[in-house]
Amino acid sequence: MRGRIVLIAGNSNRPLALQVCSHLGIESCEALVGRFSDGEVRVEIGENVRGKDAYVLQSTCPPVNENLMELLVIMDALKRASARRVTCVVPYYGYGRQDQKDKPRVALTAKMVADLLVVAGASRVITVDLHADQIQGFFNIPVDHLYGTEVLLSDLKVRLQGNEVIVAPDAGGVERARTFAERLGAFLAILDYRRAEAGPYAQIVGDVRGRRVVILDDMVDTGQTLIRAAEGAVAAGAASVEACAVHALLSGDAVERIESSALQSLTVTDTVPRDEKAARCEKIRTVSVASMLAEVIRRVHYEESVSSLFTRT
Repeated sequence: MRGRIVLIAGNSNRPLALQVCSHLGIESCEALVGRFSDGEVRVEIGENVRGKDAYVLQSTCPPVNENLMELLVIMDALKRASARRVTCVVPYYGYGRQDQKDKPRVALTAKMVADLLVVAGASRVITVDLHADQIQGFFNIPVDHLYGTEVLLSDLKVRLQGNEVIVAPDAGGVERARTFAERLGAFLAILDYRRAEAGPYAQIVGDVRGRRVVILDDMVDTGQTLIRAAEGAVAAGAASVEACAVHALLSGDAVERIESSALQSLTVTDTVPRDEKAARCEKIRTVSVASMLAEVIRRVHYEESVSSLFTRT
């Protein structure tokens, strides 16, 4: 594979990019990814990429606009340097939460970003746990939609106690939680949360009394959804409560909220790098998607099946 494939790391998640390179047995492509004095993104590819299979690894996580622009400029530089194919590897796809026109006069940013990536030169997109599956349809190029929950599942399997209940924190996460529970042989419960005149109402639908509750979500941003589900599980008599989420955005004072919450632990992946505050939090655990991304890149490069990697048995 060496010499025929290059991987360029943006500044958003260099540790993950270096781990992926290590699994592939290659060095990260030499490139300058910086800024001009006025703040414009400056990119210079430092080695010959003509005719090569180029992969750009960049999470469009906060600062979202900076990281997105870096990704676009890197791809443009590769395209103009005559790379044979440019594949955009986006472990976390930013702007994905605006994926439908659910009210008048709102933007479809998930579609807008898809258009930007294609115009900038992407031949293919590899991403992890999109906020909604239909975002794949916004692209006119192939999209490999990977499941970070596979990594979380593997981690939880080695820590099974036999009395788990998987909780979906909202209606949108029911299918994800159901699949997770089925593969673990665990029970399923759902948080019913609604805002009423008398105040917010939260109740777990399902039996969690005396059981180990695992709340599953695709991302944790402010942490309020997970904490609400944890409080509902404790009120329903759960023996213990922990959470799993693929993308750890942890905005604002989310870390402090988690630290003081009923959650015993929060397991996340490294699609989004942890800041110093999150790294110091003893409740937050991280498992890596690096080996999964490396294997998918290898399969794409050699034109092998990617879907077979996620065939559920």
